[in-house]
Amino acid sequence: MNLLRKPFRYRFDSLVFYIIGINVLVFLAQHLFQNVTYYLSMIPGLVVRGWVWQLVTYMFVHDPRSWSHILFNMLGLLIFGIQVERRMGSREFLLYYFVTGTLAGIVSFGVYFFSGANAILMGASGALFAVELAFAAFYPDTLVYIWGIIPLRAPVMVLGYTALELFFSFTGIQRGVAHFTHLSGFAAGWLYLVIRFGINPWRAFRGR
Repeated sequence: MNLLRKPFRYRFDSLVFYIIGINVLVFLAQHLFQNVTYYLSMIPGLVVRGWVWQLVTYMFVHDPRSWSHILFNMLGLLIFGIQVERRMGSREFLLYYFVTGTLAGIVSFGVYFFSGANAILMGASGALFAVELAFAAFYPDTLVYIWGIIPLRAPVMVLGYTALELFFSFTGIQRGVAHFTHLSGFAAGWLYLVIRFGINPWRAFRGR
């Protein structure tokens, strides 16, 4: 058996709730201790000085000035993450979450560092985009109701969000949002599904 596709022994431990709990605890700590945001967010100038843990920890930090930032990320993780974890198994899901989120952080670091942008990256959106991609690949016929009103097949939702991220990335209309991180999470998730599961998301979207 190909080592890259050797499965973990299946178990379901509802790790999504633990991930959400960690995010909430970090968010509360950000309000209690100002340095938490500084130490755990991804700041390119600090990463090159050896603060490499920020390439991972940034995905557990959210904008302390905005409750909507963490609220919508955690809501998305709750809705899609539980189903993906149930399908993959908890160990596989945890690996998927950290690998895709970390790769999104590494790509974002490269983009921001070499462009000279004075950026502070925080948020679970990179890993969340990967989770949404996996959900769409595993459950392509599922209807997702945008804003609780507009029904879209899961693949249409994911591809629509990705198209918007591309549009915003190249037009610069929506500044202050890490569009490249979202796109990197999507790309990392796509590669993971191909390499680890042998699933081509595009073929899954088309029901093949």
